[in-house]
Formats: sequence, structure tokens, C-alpha cells
Amino acid sequence: MSNWRDQALALAGVFQAAILVERLAKTGTAPAEQMETAVFSLFQQNPETTEDVFGGVEKVLAGLRGARQLLATRSHPEYTDCLRYVLSILYLQRQLAKKPGLLSIIGSRLEKARTQTDHFGIGHENVYANLASIYSDTLSTFRFRIQVLGDFNYLQQQRIANQIRTMLFAGVRSAMLWRQLGGRRLHLLFQRKKLIAAMDALVAKYETLEH
Repeated sequence: MSNWRDQALALAGVFQAAILVERLAKTGTAPAEQMETAVFSLFQQNPETTEDVFGGVEKVLAGLRGARQLLATRSHPEYTDCLRYVLSILYLQRQLAKKPGLLSIIGSRLEKARTQTDHFGIGHENVYANLASIYSDTLSTFRFRIQVLGDFNYLQQQRIANQIRTMLFAGVRSAMLWRQLGGRRLHLLFQRKKLIAAMDALVAKYETLEH
């Protein structure tokens, strides 16, 4: 069960990032704590456990709930574009995995960005701007680009655009973790019940701890 548990956690990171992208694009805002969890995950290069990437299971409860709903029903009125973002993020991560040179550039630039968080704090606009520029200079150079749909008034604001790119970047980070744990796209089809069971167990355990 532990492997499905870890895969479920990593996948929750992907879904939580995708949900945040959808929220930001359509409403111009998203829960600050969840966004900071996404930023935090980008700086975890050598975590000891899967939950260490996010700073604890409770930090991705929203992603676990969202992933569970979407895997069970394939649709949810609140998350119309979320599944498309998830599949796009998983595809983008596979393209990135074929480019070790680009991965090392990302790694070294993230190291520099980490020192910036010590100075400004993890949720600062400058940190988002820096992480968004890393995403633009690397992942946005692929032929495949993730199309984000939303309200033009929000999408054209630099601050929100930076946050969206950072969330996509964090989604790719979680997708990389998911692959390292043995996650495969086919699991979303053929191992759905096992993933949902693992998500249910995590939500049940950590929701009771929250209260």
C-alpha cells in the first residue's frame, strides 16, 4: 500500500497545482497557503519522504480531494479545465525528462532562487517572478505549450501570469516525483481504484488530524 500512498501524494501535488492554475486564471486569486506549498515543493531537491516535498500530507489535502473527485467521476463543475492541465503537466514532464541539460539548468537556477526566499519570504512577488522566468526560459521553449484558459483581465496581469507559471512549474515537479515513484499515465485508467483507495485513506486520516 505504501507505494500507492506515495503515488497518491505525488499525484495530489499535480492536481493541487492544476486546481490553483484554474482558480488563478478564472478568479485572479487562490489560497495563499496552497500556493506557498507549491513554491516550497520546487526547492525540495533531496527529500527523505514523499510528504517532505510538500511539508506534510495536510498541505496537499485539497489536491487529494480534487484528484479523488476527478479520478472517480472524470468531471467536476468546479474543475472544468483541471484534468486537461494535469494531463498536459504529465506530458510536459515526460518531455523534460528527455533533456538532462535543461534539467541541470533548472536545478542550478532553483538553487539561486532558494536564496531569494530567505531574503523576501516564500510568498513574495519577486520569488514568483523569478520562478516564472525559470519556467519561461526552459519549459516554455518546448513545442508543446500548456494553454491556460480564463478571464483575459486576469491572464494579462503580470503578477497573476507569474503565479500561474509557478504553479505549472510546481505541477511538473510533482509529476517528476510521481514518475520516480513508478507512476504511469496508464495508472490513471487501470489503477484508478487503488489510487482512489490510497487517497481516501490519506484524506480520512489527515482530515481527522486537522480538526
